[in-house]
Amino acid sequence: MKKALWLPALALFACVGAAAGDGPLTPPKAPADAAAYIIEPQDGAVVTNPVTVVFSLKGMGVAPAGVVHADTGHFHLLVDAGLPPQGAPIPKDAQHLHFGGGQIQATLTLVPGKHTLQLLMGDANHLSFDPPVASKVITITVK
Repeated sequence: MKKALWLPALALFACVGAAAGDGPLTPPKAPADAAAYIIEPQDGAVVTNPVTVVFSLKGMGVAPAGVVHADTGHFHLLVDAGLPPQGAPIPKDAQHLHFGGGQIQATLTLVPGKHTLQLLMGDANHLSFDPPVASKVITITVK
């Protein structure tokens, strides 16, 4: 009897999973006045490792990944990368750093040279907002 209940549930889960992967997801609407900022380092700064990046946000709140609450999200730091396409989760790799715990700063070790940094807010499911809530791109030089 348990097996008969389990198989239909598994089939339903497989169908839902397939449907979710069929195309782009709908990005959440961004609050009209939302903006992300990099407080530190400043654009054009020459820095040494470790590099501390301090995040700021206005017009919305910060919540950990997985927490669904209106007009909140969490920070992603893009290192030497452009904005990812909307409708897909923000990648998680060396160029797309996730701060799903609600962190508002990060300490990085970067190879010497020029680097670009940009903040991007993601919702509970790591989707960027529409329009993207992103900081301006800054360039730093690591000595």
